[in-house]
Amino acid sequence: MALDFPTSPTDGQIYNNYYWDDANSRWQLLANLTYNLWAKATGGTEVTSGGYKYHTFTTGGTLTLVGTGFIEYLIVGGGGGGGGDIGGGGGAGGLLSGAYYMDDSLTVTVGTGGAGQATSGSPGGNGTNSSLGSLIALGGGGGGGLFDPGEAGGSGGGAGGRSDDPGGAGTGPQGQAGGSSHSNTNNNSAAAGGGGAGEVGGTTLVGQTNGSEGGDGLDFSVWATATSTGDSGFYAGGGGGGDDVSGSAGGAAGGAGGGGTGGSGSGGNGTAGTANTGGGGGGGSFSSGDGAAGGSGIVIVRVRV
Repeated sequence: MALDFPTSPTDGQIYNNYYWDDANSRWQLLANLTYNLWAKATGGTEVTSGGYKYHTFTTGGTLTLVGTGFIEYLIVGGGGGGGGDIGGGGGAGGLLSGAYYMDDSLTVTVGTGGAGQATSGSPGGNGTNSSLGSLIALGGGGGGGLFDPGEAGGSGGGAGGRSDDPGGAGTGPQGQAGGSSHSNTNNNSAAAGGGGAGEVGGTTLVGQTNGSEGGDGLDFSVWATATSTGDSGFYAGGGGGGDDVSGSAGGAAGGAGGGGTGGSGSGGNGTAGTANTGGGGGGGSFSSGDGAAGGSGIVIVRVRV
């Protein structure tokens, strides 16, 4: 099927894997970009690896233009916090990646992780957004508290335990929904996992006592290795849900990409999402376990050298 290219494009406009070349009045493959069509910039922590120069921002700043051209980017919002007392895992921060034609300096914002919930039965806080100019990766949704649904976000938070509620919605294409929780008047259930950038959070079933795992994030191993960031090459994993009653399996695992572990057993606290991955925080377990904070986000830009 032929691509439906935009009409009246501007120089450098990107569509799928093509960019508009004003000088030659045609769409060109991004993969065929020559060195002099890549931007030159300064800002963030700079490192050169594998033919690329990487600019890593773990706090806000400015990517300063030195020469107009294309950049590639990875933007991750702050992860959502875990809910308290059989709390759902926090949703991962939204993840955006792609190419961009840079013709001016760009302001960079790095999102913070949402607060974990120490109040019994209350939802975790949403993470805040990360941005590169006008490109915005949303913060992750907080995990639901006892009897509550998860919060919407870049990826959605998992539903709290002892409820029959959905997980929070993710925001396509940035992330996935949190897991849902199922219960009835005669059976308890543990809490669901937060959604990750690449996978929905784990759902809990009627009578399940162990929390469900957070959804996995996405693999950017080359970027992670070059910049010494990420979680084994992944970013934006959801937090694990908290246990109910006798659950004692060591806590539900967070998703690959910095998701925190859910609280285990009676009164167990979740663990925090990993800093600068956008991972969701783990939910607290039965008997007033605390949910944990989500991990902060990150912005990485690379250009060919």
